[in-house]
Amino acid sequence: MKKLILALVVLISAANISCAQVLSNKKGNYTEADSLRGSLRPERAFDVQKYHLKLKVEPEKQFISGSNTISFIADDDLSTIQIDLFENMKVDSILQNNQTLAYNRKHNAVFIDLKETVRANEKGEIQFYYSGKPIVAKNAPWDGGFVWDTDKNGDPWIGVAVQGTGASLWYPNKDHQSDEPEEVQLDIAVPNGLMNVSNGQFLGKKDLGNGFTQWSWKTVNPINNYNVMINIANYEHFSDSYGDLDLDYYVLPYNLEKAKEQFKEVKPMMDCFYEKFGEYPFVEDGFKLIETPYLGMEHQSAVAYGNEYEMGYLGNDLSGTGIGLKWDYIIIHESGHEWYGNSITAKDIADMWIHEGFTSYSEAVYVECRWGKEEALEYLKGTRRGLGNNATIIGDYGVNSEGSGDMYFKGANLLNTIRSIYDNDELWWKTLKDYTETYKHQIIDTETTENFFNESTGVDLEPIFDQYLRHTDLPKLQFRKKEGKTQARWIADVEDFKMPVDIFIDGKEIRITPTDEWGDLKENIALNKIEVNDLEFYIKTSYKK
Repeated sequence: MKKLILALVVLISAANISCAQVLSNKKGNYTEADSLRGSLRPERAFDVQKYHLKLKVEPEKQFISGSNTISFIADDDLSTIQIDLFENMKVDSILQNNQTLAYNRKHNAVFIDLKETVRANEKGEIQFYYSGKPIVAKNAPWDGGFVWDTDKNGDPWIGVAVQGTGASLWYPNKDHQSDEPEEVQLDIAVPNGLMNVSNGQFLGKKDLGNGFTQWSWKTVNPINNYNVMINIANYEHFSDSYGDLDLDYYVLPYNLEKAKEQFKEVKPMMDCFYEKFGEYPFVEDGFKLIETPYLGMEHQSAVAYGNEYEMGYLGNDLSGTGIGLKWDYIIIHESGHEWYGNSITAKDIADMWIHEGFTSYSEAVYVECRWGKEEALEYLKGTRRGLGNNATIIGDYGVNSEGSGDMYFKGANLLNTIRSIYDNDELWWKTLKDYTETYKHQIIDTETTENFFNESTGVDLEPIFDQYLRHTDLPKLQFRKKEGKTQARWIADVEDFKMPVDIFIDGKEIRITPTDEWGDLKENIALNKIEVNDLEFYIKTSYKK
C-alpha cells in the first residue's frame, strides 16, 4: 500500500480509509445489472449447501481455470437457476448429472436451464466449469480484483479482495449476502514452490506431477461469498493456540521475526473479544492471519493482513488522538469482523453498517479492555473528524447498494451513544454479548438489530436509530433563554424525536430528556454554563440567544 495514497486519503476523509469496498451510492441511478445482482429473483429460490472449488492458478499468465461444484436445496420447483459470474470470465461448460446444460448470459448473471427440474425441498447439484483472466484490482482492497504481485525475493505473491465488487468476479456462485454455503472446500493448484492458504482447516497438499501442487482447505461453518479466498506466496508458517482455538500465521519468509512479535497482539485481543462478544465464532475452522499484498480484509478464518507490521493504520492514527498508535489497526479491525460481518451477516448490503459500525466499535472495545474507558471514548470522538454526514448510512435495498462510508465511524459512535443512553454499563455489555451470541451464524437486517437493543432498555430507541441510520444529519440539541428560563429542544428529521442526553453544569453531570418542543430545564442556568457530554453523545449543539 503506497503511503502517499494513504496520506491523501487521510486528508480527504478518515471514514473512507476502511478495508471494505464501499460501493458508490447511486441513489436511484440503478441498472438492470444492479437488480440482477441485488434482488432475490425466482431463479435464485434455492439455499446453497456447499461450494467445492477446484482451480488451477497460473501467475505468469494471470489466468485461472477449473470448476465449482454447487450443491443446493430448492425453495421452489426450479427449472432455471441464476448463477453469477463476471461477464469477462468464460463459461466452459455446465453439467447436471453428467449432462451438458444450456445457458444464456446477461450482464454478470448466467441463467442455466436444468435438464431435470429440482423440486421444492429437494437437493440439486451442478458442476460449473470456467476459465479466464479475472479483473485485476487497481487499488485493493478499495476496488475488487486479483492482486498479482511479487515479494522481495521475486516470488509470486497473489491475493484477492472482492467485498462489494462481488465474489462472482472470480468464481461462479449465488452472489447475494442472504445465502451462505454451509461449507466450502477449495482445492487450489499453484506452481511448485508456492503455497496456497484458504479458509478453514488444512486438508493436505498433493503434487500433481505437472509442475503444480494442489493445496486443499475446508470450512465447516457458514461463510460469506466474498470471504471465500485464496492467498498464494512462498509463505512461512508458524502457529500457536488460544485454549482450543488454533492460531496459524502465514507470512513472507523475511518478515518471520517481525510477525512473531507483531502477532502477539492476537491473544490480548481474544481475551477482550471473548469477554465482550463471546467465543470466537469459527473455532472448528481456526483463526489465521495471512500476509497479503494489500492492506487487509476480514476473510473468514483467513484474515488478510497487510499493515506492514506497524502500529495504527500503516503508522497513522485514524482518530488523531495518538490512541490508535497503541495497537495494530488491521489485526483488531479485521478480526473484529469475525463476530460482526462474518458470523452476524446483513441480508442485504444496504445494511452493511451492521458489519462496519459494530466492527469499528470493536476497536474502541479493545482500547477499553487494554487502556480504560476514557481512552476508548477519546478514540471514538477522534474518529468523528472524517465524517461527512451527507449521505445515509443505510443504502437502497434490492439493487446491490451500500450506504455511506460513514457507516464505519458514525455507526460506532451511534453504538456508543446508545450505550450512554442505557446509562448502565453492566446492562450494555450484557446486551451486546447477548446480541452477538443470539445471532451467531445468522443473516439478519437492521430492524432485527434495532429491536434487540430497544427491548433491553426502557428508552424508546426507534427514533434514535431512525435519525442516525436513515437520515444524513445528526440530531441538534438547541438551548435558549426565554422569559428568564433555560429551555432545550431537539431539531431532527424524525417526527416527535426524543432522546435523553447528559450535560454538565458547573462540572456536575445531569441527564435531561428534551423533545422536539421547547421545554424548561429543571435548573435555570446561563447558556455559557452548559456543556454537553460529547464524549458519550454524538450530536450537534447550538445556543439560541
